[in-house]
Amino acid sequence: MLPVKSFSVSIFILKVDDGETKVLLLRRTGYLAGLWCQIAGGIEAGEKAWQTAVREVHEETGIELSEIWSADILEQFYEADKECITLVPVFVSTVPTDTNVTLNDEHDAYEWVSFEKANTMLSFPGQQKALAAVKAEFVDKAPNQHLKIDMNG
Repeated sequence: MLPVKSFSVSIFILKVDDGETKVLLLRRTGYLAGLWCQIAGGIEAGEKAWQTAVREVHEETGIELSEIWSADILEQFYEADKECITLVPVFVSTVPTDTNVTLNDEHDAYEWVSFEKANTMLSFPGQQKALAAVKAEFVDKAPNQHLKIDMNG
């Protein structure tokens, strides 16, 4: 039997720039060096998944989020080294246009890009599917208010 586990989260950060919604992508160093990705990271003991997303955003970019949404989707893939199916909850947040990014040592570059360009930069089909879902549910229409997470609760 193949176990199904959830070790990590991912989050797409969005901002509006000249009327166009852009997505933040980071270029990795170390593991998966050179690949562009959304922000992602491992869930620590005692953390809720959304808290992991907020923490990872701050650690990897210096950005303090004021809101976070469940994207209501999961990235899913097989991890051979762990011999399991991994499910990764996806989150979304928007930030002001003038938001500054300060990278930690896990990344060596970042870009705010259109969804079309992001789709060509992301390496894995699961990332591309998540990106498309985020665009459909958070850009092309107003998001479902029930997906907004109470950060005080």
